[in-house]
Amino acid sequence: METIESHGLRDQEALWSAFLAMADAVVLAVRQGVEALCEGRIELVSAVGDAEERSDRDEHQIEGECLRILALYEPVASDLRRLATILKVSRDCERIADRADRIARRARKIARNWGPIELPVGLAPMAREALAMVEEARVLLDAHNPRRARALIAADQAIDLRYREVRRALKARIVEEADHLEVWLQYLGAARNLERIADHAAEIARMIVFLDEGVFPGVRG
Repeated sequence: METIESHGLRDQEALWSAFLAMADAVVLAVRQGVEALCEGRIELVSAVGDAEERSDRDEHQIEGECLRILALYEPVASDLRRLATILKVSRDCERIADRADRIARRARKIARNWGPIELPVGLAPMAREALAMVEEARVLLDAHNPRRARALIAADQAIDLRYREVRRALKARIVEEADHLEVWLQYLGAARNLERIADHAAEIARMIVFLDEGVFPGVRG
């Protein structure tokens, strides 16, 4: 006969599995968004949009299940950290999916309205580095490696530098090719969304440190 404790553990494991499935789908959405932007694969845009809608539903379902477990089972400290991590990271995942969708839609708009246009300097490396951060964050949800999580937090600074480089390059293009103002603004918006994706990946890394050590690394100012 199962006890309340065993029921609670079983429900937590099921929740964790659903949470990881959401994270996997979000990583794929970012990868597809980056491919749409950097490789012109606009056939992926609808899939990214579907993933964004699904992530919104998943976040609400996961939040509801977390609250149900908290109310029913009164989990102990380590389980509370796990539930807090799920709540926070699922929100970050939903926001990452939203940013990936915005990037993909911008890529489609550029392709439809202007055709093949050379990417601004630094944008493709920035996109791939942001994707790598999201992929690493997903790995760390399984690996539980605070040292690597702290390295991932530090990696966000490189994305910030890339973003500033892209902005400078785009400002120069705006001056030189003002007739393409709208397309440069579309690329600027894509770069901003990539920067925010990296921020969310760093926030996930902070929660991984909290999950394993019970402390939060320094928060950005």
